[in-house]
Amino acid sequence: MKNFNMKDYVLNFAKDLLAIDSPSGYCMAAIQFVKAEAERLGYTTSMNAKGDLIIDVPGQDTTKTVGLSAHVDTLGLMVRSIKGDGTLAFTLIGGPIIPTYDGEYCRVHTRDGKTYTGTILSNSTSVHVHKEAQVASRTSDNMHIRLDEVVKSKDDVKKLGIQNGDFVAVDPKTTILDNGFIKSRFLDDKISVSCIMGILASLKENQTIVGRNTKIIISTYEEVGHGSSQIPGEIEELIAVDMGCIGEDLACTEFDVSICAKDSSGPYDYELTSKLIELAKNEQLNYVVDIYPMYGSDVSAALRGGADIRGALIGPGVAASHGMERTHWDGVDATIKLLLAYLK
Repeated sequence: MKNFNMKDYVLNFAKDLLAIDSPSGYCMAAIQFVKAEAERLGYTTSMNAKGDLIIDVPGQDTTKTVGLSAHVDTLGLMVRSIKGDGTLAFTLIGGPIIPTYDGEYCRVHTRDGKTYTGTILSNSTSVHVHKEAQVASRTSDNMHIRLDEVVKSKDDVKKLGIQNGDFVAVDPKTTILDNGFIKSRFLDDKISVSCIMGILASLKENQTIVGRNTKIIISTYEEVGHGSSQIPGEIEELIAVDMGCIGEDLACTEFDVSICAKDSSGPYDYELTSKLIELAKNEQLNYVVDIYPMYGSDVSAALRGGADIRGALIGPGVAASHGMERTHWDGVDATIKLLLAYLK
């Protein structure tokens, strides 16, 4: 990798990864993409039974093992039923802000490998027809998917191979601007996966050996609560690299790396969190410490799964989480630098 540029690598990787549909439970292509790149860089990988990817990074101290976790799974939908008029009812995967899905393009992935495009719509589709179109609530019970196919009945849809239980992915609409802003659905958490891959590429480029054996976990069910519930037993410390929250009563902006002291699952490890704060100070990074009122992470899942670990949570500030998200390269860069300081 001659003339390695961290920013170019991370943003290019993120753009490619964000283009791969991966709602929770349908992450096979995204995981294979990350796996192939990790192996191209020369790292050894393995997978657990439920599809999480584990990347091994040998360290100078082989008696201790630490871990980083980020998740490749996203929010999404699943076909709940086929309606008589040829539209699809859906159920949610994870917790999206549902009104933001009204009018969004999507892709339906069938169990036999076909893909069909469509649009997510309110049942009150037209202001020229429905008096309540402007004010009708947007929920999974009063919305549908309109397929871009000539279908007029349930049988027409079934002939396409579409059935209940098919996964539906929402178009991320990824846009990377010259002024540093990164706009896309599912920056939570594909931007963090991209940060970690940039670090792995940088370590190889600079022939840097991390301080301790490190295992990178790329999880596949974080958005539904059990992403890293099972982790390698030798891990003593685990840092979840996930989005930092932005909003009322929070200090974080899109230009910061956020260090979470507590979320809805409880406080994070005092010593490890304090260590990350000290590292951020020493590196003179734009950082904040925040409490996330409605949040859980891969560390939360690992602790609930019985892991005997010290856990912490950091990530770049991401605005409008679970909607049309946005971050900035400054926050991404600060996250990368904090992780590098921790690993070295």
